[in-house]
Amino acid sequence: MKLLVINNLSSGYGEGAVYDFVRSFARDGDEVCMRSTDGTTPVETLVEGAQDYDAVIAAGGDGTVATVCYLLANTGIPVLPFPAGTANLLALNLASPLEPHALAKMVRGGQTLDFDMGEITVGQRKFGFSIMAGAGYDATIMRGAQRGKRLLGPIAYLQSAVMNAIPQQSKFTLDLDGRTVESEGLGVLLVNFSKIQFDITVTHENEPRDGEFDVVVLKAKTAFDLIPAVFAGILDRDGEFPDRTDALEIFRAKEVAVSADPPMEVQYDGEATGLTTPFSARILPRATRLFISDEGYGQFAK
Repeated sequence: MKLLVINNLSSGYGEGAVYDFVRSFARDGDEVCMRSTDGTTPVETLVEGAQDYDAVIAAGGDGTVATVCYLLANTGIPVLPFPAGTANLLALNLASPLEPHALAKMVRGGQTLDFDMGEITVGQRKFGFSIMAGAGYDATIMRGAQRGKRLLGPIAYLQSAVMNAIPQQSKFTLDLDGRTVESEGLGVLLVNFSKIQFDITVTHENEPRDGEFDVVVLKAKTAFDLIPAVFAGILDRDGEFPDRTDALEIFRAKEVAVSADPPMEVQYDGEATGLTTPFSARILPRATRLFISDEGYGQFAK
């Protein structure tokens, strides 16, 4: 097999597990090409010629993986989200192993599924995301966690949430497939995969192959008002727990436009953009082909 490995050197803890993956994967006649960036070289240049390889390994955090998947959207080139970040939420949602040798075995097995992606447009810029994007409190948490991620790992996000317990509120105007909805709260999330840190599910279902977003308005006035919804998410292991309380307002849509007064910062897959609302987004149905474990296949192959 021929593998193209995109390695983000600045992601996660810098432990280099992707090198163990390569050593475990390689067999007689295989070719492995590794291209690295520390954030200086654009990922766009690293995926050039990807069509000449059997698979692409995206080693980094969820933002790195989302960028690779977006650049290769609708090409049919299979991508392995290699969990080299701090949260690795896509690997969590896919029920993928974290150990390099198990990941090498999974790629060698060749089992894949096609998943939806989101495309978000802010001003003149477009970003692809696999898990979720949005504006408001989630972006505040992502920005606050940036400095502590390498030291604290996923706890950095919890720390940031506590330190920003009374965030900005805005009034939102949402265009949902042509239908206008007005609301207010701490933020808006567009959810594709629904699991976040600590195995909490934002919505009941985790359906990243259904061609729609769950559009979630965080109706709470403070972070503490979200606690009942968080506990509901913790307890909802099988999708049968009661609703997420009045703290969350949930809609469904394929195309979304969001404006906020006052404006809120936008994030995608854990990447704070520094850009603010308004934004628009659309679903890209089954646009990315991902390697998946037997457990993940059983969950999503519907």
